[in-house]
Amino acid sequence: MLAILAAIVFGFMLLLDFLNTDLGAPDLFNVHTMLLLGLLLLSLYLAGVGSGPRGGGGGRWYRGRRPGRG
Repeated sequence: MLAILAAIVFGFMLLLDFLNTDLGAPDLFNVHTMLLLGLLLLSLYLAGVGSGPRGGGGGRWYRGRRPGRG
């Protein structure tokens, strides 16, 4: 989820760069702020934050009977 948000931030910043605008807030929508926000989201994603619930199955990825057991 965080990687998707980072992609949205980078895409939004690219669109603002193509349109050559800052939406009237040059301190909020500048290149450095949005770049740092996108990199923060990517680093949180790579660190495993927000990756969803883990555990409960003990590594069991299938449901029902075990494959190959008749």
